[in-house]
Amino acid sequence: MIIIVDVNIVISSLIRDSTTRDILVTSGQDFCFPELSLHKIRKYKDLILQKSGLSEKEFDAVFHAIFQFIRLIPTEELTHHWARAKRIMEHVDPEDVAFIASALSQENAIIWSDDRHFDQQKDITTLKTKDIAALFHKEKSQSF
Repeated sequence: MIIIVDVNIVISSLIRDSTTRDILVTSGQDFCFPELSLHKIRKYKDLILQKSGLSEKEFDAVFHAIFQFIRLIPTEELTHHWARAKRIMEHVDPEDVAFIASALSQENAIIWSDDRHFDQQKDITTLKTKDIAALFHKEKSQSF
């Protein structure tokens, strides 16, 4: 299973060392993020710095560490799926079209997001952090 990580999940993992960050870094899952949406993280960088208490240097280190475990999906891979993704999500939230296109571009993909906008579409399975955490902890306990 491939998990497309929404921007709110990445931002959460940058703000604090939490369950979200732990899952991203230690679960061994195949996480992906649309390269096209990296600007959203930069857009909220000041807020992330403020909430996290990180310096710019620390932010860069955490960002790069987290993205060691998240594969970027090149924009070119999304173009074949963009029209369908727009039909699915544009009327709900145009900024989320890239995440739907990312899921459509990968085989057996779901979206990990706490954004309620994704609940308004039924084409791509979307799991919340609590669902991913339950899945991760179940897999972790079965491996012992």
